Formats: sequence, structure tokens, C-alpha cells
Amino acid sequence: MAPSLEEPIQVDLSAPLKNTPKLLAPEPEHCPGPESTSAGKSDACAGCPNQQICASTPKGPDPDIPLITSRLTGIKHKILVLSGKGGVGKSTFTTMLAHAFASDETSMVGIMDTDICGPSIPKMMGVEAETIHVSNAGWSPVWIADNLGVMSIQFMLPNRDDAVIWRGPKKNGLIKTFLKDVEWGELDYLLVDTPPGTSDEHLSVNSYLKEGGVDGAVLVTTPQEVSLLDVRKEIDFCRKAGIRVLGIVENMSGFVCPNCAHTNKVFKATTGGARNLASETNIPFLGAIPLDPQIGMACDYGESFFDNFADSPACLVLREVVRKVAKEVCTTPVHIQTGVK
Repeated sequence: MAPSLEEPIQVDLSAPLKNTPKLLAPEPEHCPGPESTSAGKSDACAGCPNQQICASTPKGPDPDIPLITSRLTGIKHKILVLSGKGGVGKSTFTTMLAHAFASDETSMVGIMDTDICGPSIPKMMGVEAETIHVSNAGWSPVWIADNLGVMSIQFMLPNRDDAVIWRGPKKNGLIKTFLKDVEWGELDYLLVDTPPGTSDEHLSVNSYLKEGGVDGAVLVTTPQEVSLLDVRKEIDFCRKAGIRVLGIVENMSGFVCPNCAHTNKVFKATTGGARNLASETNIPFLGAIPLDPQIGMACDYGESFFDNFADSPACLVLREVVRKVAKEVCTTPVHIQTGVK
């Protein structure tokens, strides 16, 4: 039977990095966390009913990390897709990057959707109604094609519109399950789509993947300063966490008229946009992808933008962005096939 959130006994989602102790009361606002080395000892712990429990909880590395590392040994490249700001097209970019890599039939590609509260990858890939299959080898990704698979919490929801109202420990527990129990097999690329920000999901992914190695992160932004402001925080997070930044992509960078090919700057780059930020921070600038209504259409219908709109100006830019990403993680060039020869 496929795992479902209606059947929580099939998998323990209660622990982030190790089994969380049973607490007498909810964690207070400034709680360092039961697994923290300062648990039960910090000023925030004074007077907390859980103080003794947290102080006596075993500390140290998660014992499942070696299992995760072993499970993922068949994956050549692991790429995180990050964005400090929501709504910049991060998940859209992830799907297009996956379709582009998978257009080479010799490449095996997987997408792990870690946006637990807003899982949009299945919709964009046209597999929203699918469920997860379980075998003796573990959970099987949902395969869009012979060489392109997806794993997401969306496949576990009883109803497509059900909200996932979880705190950090359950989110982290599911991310661990996606890495430890999913039979990813031999992959050339595993793309990890993350939610906006620098919080639980990002810390968990980095903790679980660090030992096995992460090739790096692609940062997605839009041209305006209000988006770049958060991307700077994302860059700081990557540097503090030891994650290599493969480059920055500027999404929604102008609107190209489908009739005359004239470009209008819908979102003005008041501080120079992603290109200037990349120069300031010494990070590769991967490209500026223009707005294209056909991208949204392809995502709504769960189709490949590369296959259906290969002559679009946005597709031309995207192909170059994909080549640059591949160049950052590979020693051999990637061959991108589209509907146009």
C-alpha cells in the first residue's frame, strides 16, 4: 500500500536528526531544541517542564547519516535549488532544469521536493494524482519518464488541497525518509527543490547530505532589490553552511513580446539586478530568463517547456543556463535535446 498521511504508523515522522524525546509540554519560543548540546542548560530552559528530559537526551551525530550516505552512493551530482524570496520561480526553474538534463536519454535525473507545506513539483511535472509505491527495496519515486523521477509529500496527501501543518521535527523526519528510504538508484543528477528562506528544511538537507557531498546550490531571484535582499541572506547561509554556490539565475528578467520580440523590463533592476550581485559576491552569473506566459502554461498542464516551446526566447536562454550549471558540476558537457533541431 502506498504511504499516506492518513497512515502515520508506516513511517516515523517525529524525529528530525534523531529520535525526539517525549516532552511534557510544547517547546517554548526560544527553545534550543532537545537535540542541541545546550538543551536543558541554556537560560531559555530555566523553569521549563522539559528541562530534565532535554538535559538527559543523548547528543551526537544522527546514526542514520551513514545509512543515508550509503543509500545515495549511486547519485553522481546533488544540486540544491534555493531562493531567499518566495514566488521567484524556484520550483519552475527546478522542473525546467530537470527536463533539460533528462532530454539526454543517457542521463538519469531525480527531483526531491522538500517544500513540505507548498509541494508544487508534482503539478508542474504532470503527476499530481500519482501515489508512492513501496517494495522491499524502499519507496519508489514517481517516474515521469524512463529517466526522470520525482518524490514529494504531495503523493501522500489524502486530498490534493489538504494543508500540511507541521512543525520542524516532522518536516525534518520526512526529508530524512526521502533520503534514507527512497530507492533513487543510479542517478546522474538529484535536484533538491527547497522552500524559501534558510530554515528547518535547508538545515536538514545540508546535515543529511553533507557527508555524502553536495555539488552546490543554484540561487534563483528576480531583478528587483526586494528579492536580492533575501538572496544575499541565502548566500550568507550557503557560506556558513559550507555549500558551494554554483551561480545565480535572474528569473522574470523582462518580458519578450511574442510578436515583435521587443523586451520590456517589467521588474526594474534598481540596484543592478542579479548580474551586479553576482559580480559583487564573486559568484557566477548563470543567465537572465525573460518572462514567458508559455512557461506558466507548461507548468499548469504538467508539460515540458523545452519540448513544447523550444523556439521561445526564454528557452534559448534556459539552454545556456543549463549548460553553465552542468559545467559547474561536470567535467563533460551536457547534451540538451529540444523539440527544435
